[in-house]
Amino acid sequence: MNGENTRNTSLEEKIAEWRRKPYETWREQELTRALAELDNARLHDDERTDMDKIRARLLAMAAVARSHRKQSMDEKVQQRIDAAWSNAADDLFVAELVVYLIAVSLPLSFFQAAFPRVRETDHSQGRKKSIAGAVEMMSGAAEKTQQWLVRIKEYEKAAKALQNEKAAAAGKQGRMLLQQLDELLIMARQAAADYEASISGIYFSKEKHNAFTACLQELEQLNAQWKAWRSQLNENSDGEIDALKALDAMVGLAEVKEKVHRYYHYLFYQRERSKHGFHLKTEQSLNMILTGNPGTGKTALARLLAKIYHQLGVLPREDIVEVNRSHLVGAYVGQTEEKTMAVIQEAVGGVLFIDEAYSLSRENAGGNDYGQTAVDTLVAALTSEEYAGRLAVVLAGYPEEMRRFLWSNPGLRSRFPESNQIHLPDYSVDELVEIAEHVALENDFTLTADAINELRERIEREKVDESFGNARAVTNIVMDAIFQKGALSGEAKQWTKENFTVLDKHSFQQPRSPGDSEGKSGEEQLRELIGLERVKEKVNMLTSFVRIQKMRKEQGLPVIPVQLHSIFTGPPGTGKTTVARLYGKILNELGLLKRGHLVVAGRSDFVAGYVGQTAIKTKRKIKEALGGVLFIDEAYSLYTKGEQDFGKEAVDTLVEEMTKHQENLVVILAGYSEPIQELIDSNPGLASRFKHTVSFSAYTTEELIEILLLYVKKFGYEVDEETVVKLREAMETARPDGNGRAMKNLVEEAVQRQAYRLVQLEKTNAGRALTILELDDFLI
Repeated sequence: MNGENTRNTSLEEKIAEWRRKPYETWREQELTRALAELDNARLHDDERTDMDKIRARLLAMAAVARSHRKQSMDEKVQQRIDAAWSNAADDLFVAELVVYLIAVSLPLSFFQAAFPRVRETDHSQGRKKSIAGAVEMMSGAAEKTQQWLVRIKEYEKAAKALQNEKAAAAGKQGRMLLQQLDELLIMARQAAADYEASISGIYFSKEKHNAFTACLQELEQLNAQWKAWRSQLNENSDGEIDALKALDAMVGLAEVKEKVHRYYHYLFYQRERSKHGFHLKTEQSLNMILTGNPGTGKTALARLLAKIYHQLGVLPREDIVEVNRSHLVGAYVGQTEEKTMAVIQEAVGGVLFIDEAYSLSRENAGGNDYGQTAVDTLVAALTSEEYAGRLAVVLAGYPEEMRRFLWSNPGLRSRFPESNQIHLPDYSVDELVEIAEHVALENDFTLTADAINELRERIEREKVDESFGNARAVTNIVMDAIFQKGALSGEAKQWTKENFTVLDKHSFQQPRSPGDSEGKSGEEQLRELIGLERVKEKVNMLTSFVRIQKMRKEQGLPVIPVQLHSIFTGPPGTGKTTVARLYGKILNELGLLKRGHLVVAGRSDFVAGYVGQTAIKTKRKIKEALGGVLFIDEAYSLYTKGEQDFGKEAVDTLVEEMTKHQENLVVILAGYSEPIQELIDSNPGLASRFKHTVSFSAYTTEELIEILLLYVKKFGYEVDEETVVKLREAMETARPDGNGRAMKNLVEEAVQRQAYRLVQLEKTNAGRALTILELDDFLI
C-alpha cells in the first residue's frame, strides 16, 4: 500500500503543477501516460476512492488538452469529459474544466452562412432551389441543437457546483436561446414545406411565402442574439480566429508562428482601416512562398493561410487547390496554357498551392519541356485585370531549389515580396518525438518512457541529411511500430488492453537484417576475420580513440576533433571492403555514425562527360553515403593529368562535401599505395583530411587455406585432411591471384565440378558423397 500511496501523491503533485500552467500548455501525451500509470496501479488496489478522484481530474485535463490540439470537441474529448464528470460531479476542479471546455466548444453561430434569399419575382425552380438550400441549413442546425442543449445543461450544472452565479445565469440564458431555436426550426421547416407545396408554375401562395420568410428573419434575429451571448460567454477568449489557434497548436515552428501572426494582424488592420474609408493604392500581396525540407508542414501551413484569408474576408472561399508540375505542364504546344488556366480558374476565390514549384523550371531542359510556359502563364494571370487579387498563389519547395527558381524568373519573383516568404525549419528531435506522440494518440496508442527513448534514438539515427522526412518520417515510424505491435500480438493471440493501446520500446526496434551475423557486434566480427592482425590493430586503435573521446565529452573534458577518414592500401582480395563495412558498423555502434552503412563507389559514380555534371554526380553519391562510410575503390582513377578529364572536379567536390558534413561521413580511399599517394599529393585538401593509412598485406598460404575451409563449411561441404595437404602444397608452389577472393572462387568452381563428377558417375543418391569435395574438384 505504501507504494500505491506514493504513486498517488506523485500524481497529485503533477496535477498541482499542471494546474499552475495555462490550459493551452497541457500536453495530451503526458496526461494519457499518467492515466495509464494510474490504471495500472488500480489493478492492484481495491481501495479506489482517491484513485477515482485523481483519474477524473486526469480525464478532464486530457479532454481539455485534446480539444486544444484538435481544435474541436470530438468523440474522444466528449467521452473523457463525460467519464470525468459522471465519476466526480462534486470535484470543483473537474467542474471548472467542464465549464471552460463547454464554453470554448459551443458554436459562434448556428449557421455558417446567410440564408438564400427567396423573392416573389423568382421563377418556380429558383424558388424551390432557395427553399431547399434553406431547409438543408436548418436540418444541419437541428441535428446539432440537441447536442448543444446537452452541453449547455452540463455547463449550468458545473457552474452551480462552482457556485458561480454569473456563469450559471449565462448558461440558463444560452439554454433558453437553444430551446427557442429548437422550436423555431420545427416551425420554419414546416413553413418551408407548406410554401414549396403551394408553388405551381408561376403561381404560389403569398401567405405561405410571407410565413416562410418571416421564419427566416426570426432565425436570423435569434442567431444574432446567440452570437452576442456567445461572444461574452468565454471572458478569457483572445478573439483569435480558428486558423491561428490551429497554427498555435502545431508543434514547434516558433518563428513561423510569429511571422504568420504578424501577417494576420496586418491584414486585420487593413480590413479595419478600409472600414473607416482609408485605402491603399498598392494592396499587400496575398501570394506566399513556403520553403522547407520534406515533412516540415508546408502544405498544412498553406491550408491554414487559406482559412485566414477567408475568415478575414480577404478571399470569399477557404478552398485550396493543390497541384504540382503534372497538373500544369502539357505534352504539346498549347496544352500547358490550357491546363494552367484551368487550374487558375478553379482556384479563383481561394488559394492555388503549387508544390515543388521549382520543378517547373528545369536546368538544361530541352525544347519539348513546357514548364517555363506554365510559369509565364501564371505570371500573366497574376498581373491581369481578370485574375489579379481574386486568388492567392502559394509556391512551396526545398530552400535551395526555390531560391534558384525565383532568381531565374524575375517576373515571378516580383509577385512574391520577401516579406511573404516563409522558411519552415527542420524539427528538433524533441519536437519530432512530440509529433510522434500526437500520431500515436490519433490512433489511440500511448508510448511508454522506454519507447520514447528508443524512438528518440531511432530518429537520431535516421535524421542524417535534408532528405529526412521530418513529421512525415516520424509518422511512418509510429505506424510501423503499430504494425509490429499488432503483428506480434496477433501471432500470440494476446488481446489485452495494453496490447491494444500501448507501444513499448520493442515496437520501435528495427528487425535485424539477415546479413547481420546473428547479432554479433562489429568488433566481434572484426576479431573473427582470418589474418589481418596489423589491420585489426590499426582499426582498434582508431575506434579506441573514438570511445575515449566520447567518454571525455560525457564527463565535460576537452575533446580532440575526430578525423576518421582513412586510406586502405593493398592488392585486391585482401579484405579492404569487408573491413570498411565492419569499420562503419563499429562507428555506428559507438554512436559516431548514424547509419553505419557502406556505399562502395568507383570513378564512374563520380565523373560525368561534361562540365557541371561531375559535381552533381559526386554530391548525389556522397548524399547516399551520409551517416555511413563511402568506400572509393581504385580511388587514384579520379586523378588523371588530361585537360579534358573531370576527375579533378570530383576530387574538389569531395573535399568540399567532406568539410560540409564532417563527422556525418567517413570516406575511405582504397587501392595500391603509390597511385593513391599521387592522388593525395594532387590536392592539399585531401592530404589534410586523410591522416590514417591502413596497409593490407597479401594473405599467407596458411591464411588462404583457412579462408578456403571457411567457404567450404559455409557452403555445406567437407574436404579430408589429405586434400587440404595437397592444396597447401599447390598454393606454395603456385600462389593463386586474387588472395581471399580467389579462395571463394576456387570453392565455388569446386562445387560445380563435384556436381558434374557425381552426375557422370551416377552417384547422385550416394548420401555423404554429396558433401565431399575431392582434390580433383579443385582447379589448382
